Amino acid sequence: MRYQALATDYDGTIAHNGIVSESTVAALSNLLATGRRLILVTGRELPELLAIFPEVDLCEWVVAENGGLLYHPATKEERPLAEAPSPAFLEMLQAREVERVSVGRVIVATWEPYENIVLESIRDLGLESQVIFNKGAVMILPAGVNKASGLTAALKEMGLSPHNVVGVGDAENDHAMLKLCEFSAAVSNALPAVKETADFVTPSDHGDGVAQLIAAMVEDDLAKFDERLARHHLVLGKAGDDEIAIPSHGPCILICGPSASGKSTLVTRIVETLEEQHYQFCLFDPEGDYENFAGAVAFGSPDAPPAADEALQLLSNPDANAIVNLTGLKIPDRPPMFLSMLGPLLQMRTRTGRPHWLILDEAHHLLPADWRPPDGVVPEEFQNVIMITVHPELLAPEMLQRVDMLLVVGENAEEMIATYCETAGIDAPDFAPPHLQQGEVLLWKPGTQEPPLKIAAYPCKTERRRHRRKYAEGELPPDRSFFFRGPDAKLNLRAQNLMMFLQVADGVDDDTWEFHRQQGDYSKWFETCVKDEGLTVAAKQIESLDALDPHEGREMLRAAIEREYILAPTSKMPVAGAS
Repeated sequence: MRYQALATDYDGTIAHNGIVSESTVAALSNLLATGRRLILVTGRELPELLAIFPEVDLCEWVVAENGGLLYHPATKEERPLAEAPSPAFLEMLQAREVERVSVGRVIVATWEPYENIVLESIRDLGLESQVIFNKGAVMILPAGVNKASGLTAALKEMGLSPHNVVGVGDAENDHAMLKLCEFSAAVSNALPAVKETADFVTPSDHGDGVAQLIAAMVEDDLAKFDERLARHHLVLGKAGDDEIAIPSHGPCILICGPSASGKSTLVTRIVETLEEQHYQFCLFDPEGDYENFAGAVAFGSPDAPPAADEALQLLSNPDANAIVNLTGLKIPDRPPMFLSMLGPLLQMRTRTGRPHWLILDEAHHLLPADWRPPDGVVPEEFQNVIMITVHPELLAPEMLQRVDMLLVVGENAEEMIATYCETAGIDAPDFAPPHLQQGEVLLWKPGTQEPPLKIAAYPCKTERRRHRRKYAEGELPPDRSFFFRGPDAKLNLRAQNLMMFLQVADGVDDDTWEFHRQQGDYSKWFETCVKDEGLTVAAKQIESLDALDPHEGREMLRAAIEREYILAPTSKMPVAGAS
């Protein structure tokens, strides 16, 4: 379920004239029967609420006093969320003959027309207090305390994100709570200003309206209203004058393109947007590209596999994001590691709706074409997933068939789409070659009649720091490794990182070294696989020298690499033919 909980106001929402009807109580019980949870968020003081709402135990948490007090019905625990009212302030209200004053654990309340006296008293005492209005009621609370702050405290106790909550209310003091929730509703008797900002206005008033909202949640998890939630979407860029965005919930996305074509830049932009909008993500990183992303905690390194239990423990906090670095695992060990975490992650989603997004970089390492996950491990509807690959044909066909949005970058995008369609067993669209430039993306939705759409993607807001250690000491896959083969292809020596490159380069014979230098193979590798502009320029300069001693050439290239990368000490391999 996307929506795990309902946060509801009391007076004017589930209650009419202070009373909750039997039919409304039944609707709330129906909500709980689906596995969803109920949070009551009210301006009332707790003793008064308990006296008039005997069914309060239906609620997992109660936020009382307009955000000032947290109450747990199961344990009867009360927890003030701010300081008690100032005695001097209460004395001044009494001295100035303010009537009908009610004092709670945190809140002080009265009624109009005493709001001006209240404001003057706050000013005269120099208090950092705020006044909140609610249909004639005047509520005084510490600065920053409102229904949104109180609901946030309750959600923290429940391990839920506001992105998985529906809020419903009727009055001006409900605005903050409704804005916090992913989906907002107003009952038909709500103030016009509340209706204007709500995603849905119920046809009926009070508790009957809440019952209609609950029925819609049970029916299809409010999917029919998804088009109204554009404010939550993940903006990609522009197609002409139109801004293009990814829905924040639902799609299974495949991002593909050749090496150094901009896939990582596009993914970084999406990840930045997820972080900005507080959608939780778990990113599987087979090559260490994202270890230094500031908005997440990385687990694993080239020297050690990730601790799955620690990553899952971190994700129990709705505000935390995880990057699972798989560079310390051999390629054959990566799919089992991924699947060992996928089950618990999907179970976490069932309980809490989180993590909101799973991101699988180099997805063909995690779900390769020749490997089949056990039945039932990967759900038929693999929602809120982004898979990234250079080679869609190397990804398990079952995963390609789950894709409902394709994002292609780099040259020959039409060939990439054709490869995807052939492997997935679907018809390819007819369209003219798009001739994508740097920073452009081709978006296509398989299974629709819409042609591919060219988008000018927005740039990353922060430049991604390249993870240098991956190239220095990690394990690049075979298709991105360097192979010393020599002029007659008699050798097949693989260098899967820069440290191994230098080690093997010291050991090969001069003819092999010179063959690759004169072919320009070193600069090609640095440019396309290591993706280091500085090393590419240095290698091209070394390759351009006609008469260069092989020993000097090796030392020059070693010096260029060591200027950019900190490498572990290596022992040189014995030179071929030496005794």
